[in-house]
Amino acid sequence: MVDIILKEIKPKMSAAIDNLKNELSKLRTGRANPSILDDIVIPYYGSKMRIKELASITVPDPGQIVIKPWERNALGDIETAIRASDIGLNPVNDGVQIRLIIPPMTEDRRKEIAGQVKKIGEEVKISVRNIRRDAWDKVQTAEKNGEATEDDKRTAQEELNKLIAEINKEIDTIVEEKEAEIMKI
Repeated sequence: MVDIILKEIKPKMSAAIDNLKNELSKLRTGRANPSILDDIVIPYYGSKMRIKELASITVPDPGQIVIKPWERNALGDIETAIRASDIGLNPVNDGVQIRLIIPPMTEDRRKEIAGQVKKIGEEVKISVRNIRRDAWDKVQTAEKNGEATEDDKRTAQEELNKLIAEINKEIDTIVEEKEAEIMKI
């Protein structure tokens, strides 16, 4: 029973790590990253579509993103959606493609974003602790119901603590790497 509980939480914790990586990839670091466009939805021919479904997105240099729609009709809709989004970039439409120029970040902005990175990391650590707490509750319930022994409970506690330590170390590493990337000029 205890083994089943431990096996159930590993995918949940992996999902938390994946969520952290996804959230951090959306933060602007002063370098062009197409993932900042992932949440922008464009109303196009009566349906809502993401930019990557309507256009090719390239990064010709670290300070620029180029969006080239497969249909020219989509150019204006994409430009309007980018202007209305909260990414803080001004699209330049040349009639064929849209260019997004990524301005260099100031030191204050870098520190602000590094703070956001730490906050996101802490939120993921909290979610991991909640997963651990739920698993621990299940282990305790299994012991009370006679489905697990006290030794199983102790073993599960050690395994949970070991797993949490590994996950927290991985979260810290990811956060530190992202902070270093942001602070790099």
